[in-house]
Amino acid sequence: MSEAGWFVVNVRDAQWLTSEGGEKKPSGSECSFERPGDEFEQVGIRLHVLPPGQPNGLYHSENQQEDFLVLAGECILLVEGEERHLAAWDFVHCPPGTEHIFVGAGDEPCVILMTGSRTQPWNVRYVVSELAARHDASVESETTDPAAAYGRRFEPSRRGRPSYWDRLPWST
Repeated sequence: MSEAGWFVVNVRDAQWLTSEGGEKKPSGSECSFERPGDEFEQVGIRLHVLPPGQPNGLYHSENQQEDFLVLAGECILLVEGEERHLAAWDFVHCPPGTEHIFVGAGDEPCVILMTGSRTQPWNVRYVVSELAARHDASVESETTDPAAAYGRRFEPSRRGRPSYWDRLPWST
């Protein structure tokens, strides 16, 4: 990193986290451009990769703006009780309070660029959704506690590239 704090990193060289290979439900893999313990102050940004049928987490809303751009593959957006099919170059804007989650679709992994505001305080609400439950992406009871929402069901992420690394756009 330079003294001014700026840096350049290629997706292939950035930190990757995966939730594959455990005993619990996976939630895809992600590329964090931030360094451990050195989060960006104003905007969070990452790449999230979802295999077909896998949600990136649980249906929720946040008090922050979030924006998403599908870069490759296909996914299903569950948003405000609706289901939308998305493909490469589809953009999604979620104002604060928008209930949403993504589920991989198609035959190949889906790559989504995810960004979100980081103004404080940050609040999240995991809501019960019949639609999300059909995709195994709903909590059983509403909560504002991420640990309670994810703790027993989802595999924690750990450092590592996903097993399907060679099928991703930047691997060639």
